[in-house]
Formats: sequence, structure tokens, C-alpha cells
Amino acid sequence: MIQEFKEFAMKGNVVDLAVGVIIGAAFGKIVESLVADIFMPIVGAIIGGLDFSNYFIGLSPAVTSPALADAKKQGAVLAYGNFLTITINFIIIAFILFMVIKAMNRMKKREEAKPAPVAEVPEDVKLLSEIRDILASGAPRV
Repeated sequence: MIQEFKEFAMKGNVVDLAVGVIIGAAFGKIVESLVADIFMPIVGAIIGGLDFSNYFIGLSPAVTSPALADAKKQGAVLAYGNFLTITINFIIIAFILFMVIKAMNRMKKREEAKPAPVAEVPEDVKLLSEIRDILASGAPRV
């Protein structure tokens, strides 16, 4: 059973999947930082210096704090600003993946469009092919 598990764990696609998950998690952190630290401040500045992370609706009369972290301590809140930020994260990730896959498909099409290099047929093979064709055509032998 241990041997079977080792064979399963070391298969190429299992290792590739593990590498993909790890790289995907790291890529997610990069995009999260890109959105939170670069895009959201710019969007906030464009629409009047607003910070989306503190956008929420208090679902309880006890919620009086203007800060989301404090409001969560006071009661239930609907934090739509976080949802908006995560939605923007998703759109950016989806767009980047679309562009990467589009570029990969374009490169693959270029590779497929290239004609395969034609190897020069050696002289002896040409001669043998001619003899075969003459014999197959039923021409009288000399």
C-alpha cells in the first residue's frame, strides 16, 4: 500500500497539480496586494477619496462605529466593501489568465503553422524509389 501511494504521489500530474496550487496561491497574494494597495486607492481617489474596505451596512441597531473592524465587534454587519474588493480581485485574475491563455494559444498556433523541415532524401533512396515505381508500373524489363 505504501508503494502504491508513493507511485500515485510521484505521478507527473499530481506533482504538476501541487506546483500549480502553490504558484496559484502566491499569484493570488500578488493580485490581492495589487488590488488593495494599487487599484483601490486610485479608484477611491477618483470617486472622492473613498475607502471600499470600510463600506458596510449595520444589521443591528447596536452597530454605531464608522470602522468595519469595530462595527463587527458591535454586531452583525453587511460588509459590501470587502465583497466589492474581492470581486475586483476576481475580475483582474480572470482577465490576466485570459490574456496568458490567449498568448499561449497564439504561440501554439504559430508553432503549428510552421512547416516541418523537409529532410533531403538521400540519392540511393531516390534511385530505389524509381526502381520500385518502374517495377510497380508493369513496364517491360530491359
